[in-house]
Amino acid sequence: MGQFGMGQPVRRVEDQRFITGQGRYTDDISLPNQAYALVLRSPYAHATIKGIDATDALALPGALAVLTAADVKAAGLKPLMTPIKLKNRDGSPMVVVPRLLLAEDTVRYVGDAVALVIAEDLATARDMLDTVMVDYEDHPAIVETARAVEPGVPQVYPEAPGNICFDWGSGQPEAVEAAFAKAAKTARVRLINNRLISHAMEPRNAIGDIDADRRLTLYTSSQGVHDLQEVFADEVFGLPREKLRVVTPDVGGGFGTKIFPYPEQALVLLAAQKLGRPVKWTGERSDSSQADAHGRDNVTEAAVAMDAEGKFLALSVDTIANLGGTLSPYGPFIPTLAGTMMLTGVYAIPCASVRVRGVFTHTAPVDAYRGAGRPEAAYVIERLVEEAARVTGLSSVEIRRRNFIPTAAMPYKTALGQTYDSGDFNQTLTEALRLGDLDGFEARRAASAAKGKLRGIGLSSYIEACAGGSPEDARLVMDDAGKLTIFIGTQSNGQGHATAYGQLAADALGLDIAEVTMVQGDTDRVRTGGGTGGSRSVPIGGVAVTRAAEALIEKGKRLAAHLLEAAAADVEFAEGRFTIVGTDRSVGLQEVAAKAHAGQVPDGETPELDGDGRFKPPAATFPNGTHIVELEVDPDTGGVTLERYIVVDDFGAVVNPLMLAGQVHGGIAQGAGQALIEEAAYDPESGQLLTGSFMDYGMPRADLLPQIEFHLKNVPCTTNPLGIKGAGEAGAIGAPPAVINALIDALRPCGITYIDMPATPHKIWRAIQAAQVKAAAE
Repeated sequence: MGQFGMGQPVRRVEDQRFITGQGRYTDDISLPNQAYALVLRSPYAHATIKGIDATDALALPGALAVLTAADVKAAGLKPLMTPIKLKNRDGSPMVVVPRLLLAEDTVRYVGDAVALVIAEDLATARDMLDTVMVDYEDHPAIVETARAVEPGVPQVYPEAPGNICFDWGSGQPEAVEAAFAKAAKTARVRLINNRLISHAMEPRNAIGDIDADRRLTLYTSSQGVHDLQEVFADEVFGLPREKLRVVTPDVGGGFGTKIFPYPEQALVLLAAQKLGRPVKWTGERSDSSQADAHGRDNVTEAAVAMDAEGKFLALSVDTIANLGGTLSPYGPFIPTLAGTMMLTGVYAIPCASVRVRGVFTHTAPVDAYRGAGRPEAAYVIERLVEEAARVTGLSSVEIRRRNFIPTAAMPYKTALGQTYDSGDFNQTLTEALRLGDLDGFEARRAASAAKGKLRGIGLSSYIEACAGGSPEDARLVMDDAGKLTIFIGTQSNGQGHATAYGQLAADALGLDIAEVTMVQGDTDRVRTGGGTGGSRSVPIGGVAVTRAAEALIEKGKRLAAHLLEAAAADVEFAEGRFTIVGTDRSVGLQEVAAKAHAGQVPDGETPELDGDGRFKPPAATFPNGTHIVELEVDPDTGGVTLERYIVVDDFGAVVNPLMLAGQVHGGIAQGAGQALIEEAAYDPESGQLLTGSFMDYGMPRADLLPQIEFHLKNVPCTTNPLGIKGAGEAGAIGAPPAVINALIDALRPCGITYIDMPATPHKIWRAIQAAQVKAAAE
């Protein structure tokens, strides 16, 4: 292994470009004769559109067009449709509704797109927004997740009675019922997994362009161009794919929100078609708040049955999942197939039963957000295990150890169908406890009490499934100057793909990482790609890169044999040189590339040094670990201070520990933010979004977190050729239950055993006051 190989803490090669302002994002792109577009959004959560009058808007100097649903229909564009087709528990199909590019006769959430205005400049487009007159007839709305299924509430779609999109189930309900009937003890929780907005640094955006041959190009911030090309060419516009190019330059954050197609991307392409010129839309923060796909928003009732020794016998989970006012492409997948199989966590639970009702409400659509179903599952099981400890009188540590899946049982098939290939859950817990100095905690609690503060400690032992599914292809090409280019269809959103892939390729080929560049985000230059999501890029794309490097070496041996007048079987490769075995005759990799470009290749070989690689994972990977949080609560204000944060993770083999730590830190920040301050809140009466700006939405800041103590106890993955387990979402999965468990531990002396996320200072203060009143009355 060289200085750039697996496990080396190489600094990110892309950072110099970013920190010196040389990044190129979609909004940095301006095309000749470019027009500007803005979206007119509904101010109502539920209303009928009785008419749209754009006469005054089109009369403004510089106004170009106002597109409405009628224009979309006249152009023959199809709506966005979910590819997910679930079956209900009774075998009937789920209700499928289209996501319209522009609302036709009804708006179903604040921020629903009603029209696209286009002008010569942005100022005129803003004026047009104020001038387009829409006649709305306002109706009552339903925004609360659990209430959506109650009788008498407003209906979002007539074809979805009771607002039910699907009523889905999994597991062994009969076995679970029998286990609960014979259980010595049971523990039950009702949990709210609060709605979140991802708020990437770079808002969503899109530029539609059209050339003289009527070929379209879409520039957009995304997590993968090939899926967008497929959806918009095949399904929306009905075009051959070669008639639509999709380009994604640098991306300022995705977090799942930029995986899927959005109406604005299709609308700028339609506008470019109609005007014969480029049209640019850049979302503002209000667009992000109102119309980006939101995350989470589940209400769950869960129970675990136990024997007299606290061993788990069965798990029952019933969730109502908010899908919003229309179906985002993977919205139905997230609370069902994406997350529920992880509900048994790291525990040997013999049987489990899951029910999920997906409901429509008059809120923004819900879809994948960092972790996409697995944070919700981890929160349920880890909060439930903590309640089981309380019910049985066992410690949080002991009940986990009694129920962990033993390492000797690997590979282990869970009651919900996942097969864990590897993991030592007791090892990560033991190491986290050692680092957290659990024995000294009571002294620290007493010191806090002396200052008038409440101190708590909590943990979570999480596991997640990621880096499985579709294949990834990589192509490596070395130019005549000896520089290597990696072509790959994943999409960096800030994770450092150029560095990770560069490390793997440079190490395999004996190159300096500075001699390696990467191309992604362009359907004209990269043939295929699965994009970035589910922590798939390095575990899957990295294997594809190493296989492409192996293919390049094999071709290099054939080319070197031709140059050295030897048989390819007699040529070996090491440290950047091809050598005839047993001799000192050799030629360098870069010299072989140069001569190949000059045409010095044997018959049947193309005149370049290149290699292609593909990897389709046989199974998901299962990163896991233990988070320990120690915190203080000020009972006078409800304010929480995170004093220590310790995490011990198992990520299998590690490509770059520096970047890995960054991924974990970022995920923990988002998870702690969800636990304590973040929530997309709607007014239950009007359906208005109450957290539509950073004045109201609680974004995590640097002072929320202490220095994170990050450690590894890795067990290599047996199903990934490099031994890697995905890591991009793990921090956001383990953090929420660890923080809330610590908070409840701090509040337990007040008589508080339950609190929902986000545990804001106001919510905590009210809980303390209520507990004091109750105690005084007893």
